[in-house]
Amino acid sequence: MSRPPESRRALWLNGRIVQGADAALSLFDRGARDGEGLFETLRVYRGEPLDWDRHMERLVLSAAELGFPVPPSPGALRDALGELLRVQGLVEAVARVTVTRGMPGGRPVRTGAWIEVETSASRLWRGARTGECRVILSKRPFHPGAIGRYKTTSRLAYSLAREEARAAGADETLLWSEDGEVLEGATSNLFVVVEGEVRTPPLARGILPGIVRAWVLAACARLGIAAREAVVPRRALRESDEIFLTNSVQEVAPVSAVEDHPVPGRAIGLALEEAYRERVARGG
Repeated sequence: MSRPPESRRALWLNGRIVQGADAALSLFDRGARDGEGLFETLRVYRGEPLDWDRHMERLVLSAAELGFPVPPSPGALRDALGELLRVQGLVEAVARVTVTRGMPGGRPVRTGAWIEVETSASRLWRGARTGECRVILSKRPFHPGAIGRYKTTSRLAYSLAREEARAAGADETLLWSEDGEVLEGATSNLFVVVEGEVRTPPLARGILPGIVRAWVLAACARLGIAAREAVVPRRALRESDEIFLTNSVQEVAPVSAVEDHPVPGRAIGLALEEAYRERVARGG
């Protein structure tokens, strides 16, 4: 399902619902000029955003650590999201909340802030819909840098990796370091299963601390599945029994092939996928 034309898309921007050409941000805003922004993307089920508090906690903490002006309160943003969902007539959706560092020079400096929503179906990978996710390795090494663990709007490296996946007809691109460690996907966290143990690259490598990533590790503990952080070398992609990816839009997505090499199993990934959907059905 495609998104509506930009001229008919409604957004919440700095306190009001705007549409089309009115959804504009000043070029003097540091988010527009220099990519100095933070964002959160999450799923809305039956009109309710899942893990809202966790996403807002990450947003507020990131803003504080990076020296952003105080963004709108989570309560104000939640009300704005509800208003936008009503205007758009959506109950199953993907929402993105973005805040910027605003325009310099004024006191107090105020963040720019906007919310956009679209149908969930328009954002799902083809493989997430069919259960046959295919991934590729990026053609170039990647280093997340000092701010890789923050969800900033400075996304060029990640966007280029996503374009690689599109060009190859794949769902996702895996990013790897110059040392040959696989770190994460362009928009997802990575898990591999080796001899029944679930492994995911360490946060100490500077990757994004994903909300669903944290849920998977906690769910493994509840389900009696061995799980830990561990370095994932590139060769592990061929040696693993299973591979799956996570993010708040795709949920838990088992991988069926890396490049042209089939992944042999999906049992643990499917069990976690089912547990996540049961959680969604319960409302969190």
